[in-house]
Amino acid sequence: MTGTENIRIGLVGYGKGGRYFHAPLLAGADGCELAGAVTLSPERRHELARDFPEARPYASLAELVASGVDAVVVTTPVDTHMELVHEAIALRTPVVCDKPFALDAASAREAVTAAEQAGVLLTVYQNRRWDADFRTVARLVDSGELGTVARFESRMEQYRPQAGLTPVSGGLLRDFGSHVVDQAMWLFGPVSSVYAEKDARADLDGLDTWFFASLHHRDGVTSHLWGDLDLQGGPGWRFRVTGSGGTFAVESDDGQADQLLGGRTPASEGAAWGSVPEERWGRLYRAGTGETVPSEQGDWTRFYAGLAAAVRGYGPLPVDPWDSVATLEVLDAARTSAEKGQVVEIGR
Repeated sequence: MTGTENIRIGLVGYGKGGRYFHAPLLAGADGCELAGAVTLSPERRHELARDFPEARPYASLAELVASGVDAVVVTTPVDTHMELVHEAIALRTPVVCDKPFALDAASAREAVTAAEQAGVLLTVYQNRRWDADFRTVARLVDSGELGTVARFESRMEQYRPQAGLTPVSGGLLRDFGSHVVDQAMWLFGPVSSVYAEKDARADLDGLDTWFFASLHHRDGVTSHLWGDLDLQGGPGWRFRVTGSGGTFAVESDDGQADQLLGGRTPASEGAAWGSVPEERWGRLYRAGTGETVPSEQGDWTRFYAGLAAAVRGYGPLPVDPWDSVATLEVLDAARTSAEKGQVVEIGR
């Protein structure tokens, strides 16, 4: 492969995640092309042929790798992730794993260690690092405009009528929790203790559809994180960050997920992809007075552009897999906290 060639990426799975949240993004990312997907479903194979006529269907991960792809993406239910990741490592193929990376931190740690020992690139699809609202928060924190940050609030809340509710892979704390915890730790670093609450739906085999987690970071910041996929008819602020220099609040994200589910893609939207209209920009409040803050532009394709550079040997992985291990350590502690009703310390 030369520096100007696209890397050929194959998907393992072409369900909702593979079809809507991976294929259009890697196909639209600089340096990438979709080579094919592993799926045995006739319906999924038909969708793949219709969506990407040049991409081929494959019966197994081994068959996909044998076709000559440069990397594979595991986008299957969470309870299958580790088996497929280890298979990709054994086949000496760079591998992206969707989130939740694993069911627990121990399994994730084992996979990352195996990849390092084999010299195989492994990364995790933490695409929400490239949300417009999150990038705006990161800019304000990094620039010092908020002063010394004391509290960080983050909500991923969606309204879904109970009649249409389906089990979330691994439960919402693992699913949405993988995003909100990763974002909090990306901004404010390691966590020393966790307190959490969550529900447990009997009709969903005990899976949770709501959670709250309070994280105490070692640098003194407290993060309050919410996830809700059931009873939330009026979502709160997406982010609210309070520091000695002011409070920044933004109501909603950049809509990349909704656009992808609606059939819009980076290819169809061009330079407008991930942009936020002015009426949805956040506001910075000081002494009771607020001013509108221009939004950064979101772009989940940057994950795959970063992957292409890493596979070519030109840059670091877009997400350090050890970050995802640390996220799962926090999520493990959060589940323990919710079950026992007490604060759980981490790393002591």
